[in-house]
Amino acid sequence: MILLYFLLIALFGYLLVRATDHLVSELRVLSQMTKLSAFGLTAFLVAFATSLPELVVGIASAIEGRPSLSLGNVLGSNISNISLVVGGAAVLGGSIRVVGDFLRRELLLVFLAGSLPLLLLVDNSLSRIDALILLVVYLWYSMTILRGKTEHLASHQDALGPFWHRILLKLNQKRTRKHLVWLVFWLFILMLSGDLLVRTSTNLAELLGIPVILMGIVFLAIGTTLPEFAFEVEAVRNHQAAMVYGNLLGSVVANSTVILGITALIHPIVLDGGFHPYLLATVAFVVVFGVFWMLASTKHQLERWEGVLLLLIYVLFVFFEFFKISGFSLSRFFSNIVTLL
Repeated sequence: MILLYFLLIALFGYLLVRATDHLVSELRVLSQMTKLSAFGLTAFLVAFATSLPELVVGIASAIEGRPSLSLGNVLGSNISNISLVVGGAAVLGGSIRVVGDFLRRELLLVFLAGSLPLLLLVDNSLSRIDALILLVVYLWYSMTILRGKTEHLASHQDALGPFWHRILLKLNQKRTRKHLVWLVFWLFILMLSGDLLVRTSTNLAELLGIPVILMGIVFLAIGTTLPEFAFEVEAVRNHQAAMVYGNLLGSVVANSTVILGITALIHPIVLDGGFHPYLLATVAFVVVFGVFWMLASTKHQLERWEGVLLLLIYVLFVFFEFFKISGFSLSRFFSNIVTLL
């Protein structure tokens, strides 16, 4: 039974990644018609597309009455993005040059957005009011990115008319309808595989005696950040630094605001056991973000060895999550595996 669950998780995870890859491809085609800049494109469209697995997991977990699984997934995904994803991309693809003034303008905003849900959880709950606050923050960030980072659109404003009007005209063209149909199809596959992934992961966690939070912070987080990792490696190899950082920062903002916002709107998140189980992940997020900020700003370039350092930080985080998280017993974990096998 346990082997079957692992196979199902691998299958649904594969479908999740493949569906996301196709969604990203369709969004790239559609976004080219809107003439967005590289940073604006990735920080909004591509970053949101690669965060769709987290959104699907959030919606599915909320419907299943387990919204804390989404909270763990978002925390783990943000840590994974800043350490495992960008670190692995730097190691595999080479150094990543820091372009423009994104450090001064974006990193502080992204850190605040990533920390906002943690601040709203001081009362051990994320209510529907909190969810609306997160959604408003995401809307504000998206408008800022789309309006402030669209150099081409700004230069053609007088000729092409209002911003949203131009985008709608582009998307309404006949040649875009085929891409929209495929977009809807892959979105359906994504949501279906995400729902099945949540159900299977939850059942497996219960069989192995693994806390649901650990399943979300580590296992689901790694699975749902695979699209970001694939995109980052490809962007680094193509020397598209703006897309690397746009996707990275945009994903963190999307995870922390719109993903948790929609999840809490469907089913408010209540921490029955308090915030203690999430404390290590919170500290890890602050630490890894600070290290990434320092490394990226020293020489305006993220070297391969610095990517290795980020990967080591993630390994340490996973190690401490396994051995420090409340209620988890390593001996019970292995005994359950032996029994079930």
